Amino acid sequence: MCGIAGIMTRDGSAPPEAALNAMMDALSHRGPDGSGRHYGGDTALLQTRLAIIDLTTGDQPLYEPGGAALVANGEIYNYIELRARMDGTPFQTASDCEPALFLYRQSGDAFADELRGMYAIAIHDPTEGGSLILARDPFGIKPLYYAETATGLVFASEPGVILRSGLLDVALDQAARDIFLQLQFSCGRFLPIAGIRRVLPGETLVARQGRIVARRQRQALPTGGPEKISEQDALDRLDAAIRNSVRVHQRSDVPYGLFLSGGIDSSAILSMMAELNESPVIAFTAGFDDGSVQDERAHARMLAARVGAQHEEVTFGREDFFRLLPRIAAAVDDPTADYAVLPSWTLAERAAQDLKVVLCGEGGDELFAGYGRYRSVQRPWWLGGKAIRSRGVFDRLGVLHDTPTGWRDSIAGREALDRQAGRNRLQSAQATDCEDWLPNDLLVKLDRCLMAHGLEGRTPFLDPAVAEAAFRLPDDLKIRDGKGKWLLRQWLNKRLPEADPFAPKRGFTVPVGAWIAGDAARLGNLVARQACIQDIARPDRVETLFAAASKKREGQAAWVLLFYALWHKALIGGAAIRDASIHEALEAA
Repeated sequence: MCGIAGIMTRDGSAPPEAALNAMMDALSHRGPDGSGRHYGGDTALLQTRLAIIDLTTGDQPLYEPGGAALVANGEIYNYIELRARMDGTPFQTASDCEPALFLYRQSGDAFADELRGMYAIAIHDPTEGGSLILARDPFGIKPLYYAETATGLVFASEPGVILRSGLLDVALDQAARDIFLQLQFSCGRFLPIAGIRRVLPGETLVARQGRIVARRQRQALPTGGPEKISEQDALDRLDAAIRNSVRVHQRSDVPYGLFLSGGIDSSAILSMMAELNESPVIAFTAGFDDGSVQDERAHARMLAARVGAQHEEVTFGREDFFRLLPRIAAAVDDPTADYAVLPSWTLAERAAQDLKVVLCGEGGDELFAGYGRYRSVQRPWWLGGKAIRSRGVFDRLGVLHDTPTGWRDSIAGREALDRQAGRNRLQSAQATDCEDWLPNDLLVKLDRCLMAHGLEGRTPFLDPAVAEAAFRLPDDLKIRDGKGKWLLRQWLNKRLPEADPFAPKRGFTVPVGAWIAGDAARLGNLVARQACIQDIARPDRVETLFAAASKKREGQAAWVLLFYALWHKALIGGAAIRDASIHEALEAA
C-alpha cells in the first residue's frame, strides 16, 4: 500500500520540479516507510511506500531490462504464482509488483488482465517515443485520478495531490456536486472537482506526449445470467473460494488483523482467518456511547472469544464527531458523505498502533445481495418494487433552490447496459452498485480513512474467485424468506453458528442525526452562512432542516450539507481546517 503520482508533459520538457515536490509532500501520509522518484525525459513518477511485502528490496520505482519503470499502490496477491510461471525472468526483487512490469513487456496494455489483487499502477515505457500506462484493479479498490492540463497529464492516488501540484485551477464541477448531494457520492468518471477524473475500475489508459490515446477495460464480474447449481454444490464452491481468497489476502511480511463488526461479512472472514492462522486473530470493533443506535461490540466480543481472537474495542462519541469531522472531510477529498467514515477513521487510528494490514468485509452485500433494495427490485411496482436509488437525499424536502435533475442518469444507463448483457433485475442492481456505489463510496471511505493512518485495508470478498462463486448464483440462493445473502448465511451457520446468521439484519448506523440535533441552532446557522451552501439552498430552509435533524430523512440531509460545507471549505476553498472543530472550521474566514 502506497501513494503514487506523476506528470507527463505535452511539449517534451522535463516535468516541473516544484510541482513534483508539492505532490510528493502531499503523498507522504500514504507512505511513511520511504519514497522514490523516476525521471525519464518528459515523464516523472513518484511513490511513497508503506512496506508490506519484501521489506528489504521492494522499494520503488522498479525497472526491467527494456528500460520501463513502475510505481504502484496496492498488492498483487498472485505474485507467487506469477513468479513461478515466469521462470527465467531476471527479477531483481521479491516484490509482489515486479511481475506486473515484466507482464507489461510481454503483453503491452493487456498486462493487468493477469493480475489478482488491488492496485493502481503507473508504468513509464521510454521506447518508441515514450508511453505512460495507468491501470486500476477491476473492483476499484485502489484509487487513481488524472487531469489533462495545459502542462500535460497529471495523475495521483488522491485528487488533493493533483490540486497540490498547482497545475490545475481549483473549481467545482456542479453537475457532479448535484449527484453527490442526492446520492452522497458521485458517479462514473466525474467527481465534484472540475478537471479531475477517475481512472475507472478495471481501466487501463495509455498516454503519449501528455495526452490519453487509448483505453481498455477489464470487468470485475462474470458475464451471463444466473446459472443452475444445487445448494450443496454452491456451498462447496463458496467454501473453496472464501478459503482461497482469505489465504492469499493474508500474504504479508508484516502483522495483520481484522475489522470485525459482528455482521455476517466480517464474521465469515473471522471464521476463515481463525482456521488458517496458528496465532490468534487480532480483531477491532467500533461502538458508540449513544444508546439510540445498535452497538455491535458485545456480539463481536462474543464471536472473537468463540474463535480465540484477540479483541480490541474503540468508542466513537459526540465529542469525537465535533472534534474530528473537519479532519475527516478534508482527508476524504473525493467526497463521500457516508457516515461510516466516522468509526472507520477511529478504528484505523487504533489498529495502526499495532498493525499495518487489516482485512475488511466490504463487498459481501454487493456480491451476495444483502441490501434491502435488492429485494425491492425483485417485486413488481404494484407490490412496492422500485429501482435502486430511485429517490435522492433532497427530494421533496424543499431545501435546495432547485432539486437536481439528471442525477440518476448514470445509474439508469448502467442498468440498461446490464439488461442488454443478459443479466436479470437482481444481477443488474448488484452490478450497478459494484460499478459506482462500491468504488466511489465504500472503497473511497476505506482507502482515505486507513491511509491517513498508514494502514492497509484488504477486501477478501472483492476477489475474482469469490465473484465467480457468488454473482451468478440463482436468485433463491441469494434471497430467500425475505433474507438476503442466503447462501453466505448458510455457509456461516455451518462454521460459526454463534454468529446467528439468520437473525434479521441489524444494519449499521451512526447517530449523526442525534448529534446534529443536539446543536441544531448553532450548526444550522453556521452551515446556512457558508457561501457554498447559499449557492444551492435558502438559508432559512437550511436552518429549519437542522432543527428537524432528529428525524431520519432530515437528519440525513443535514449531515450531507454539513459534510459538503466542510469538504468545500477544505478542497475548493483551500482552508486549513484539519485541526479545527466543526464550529471553528465553519466560523473561519
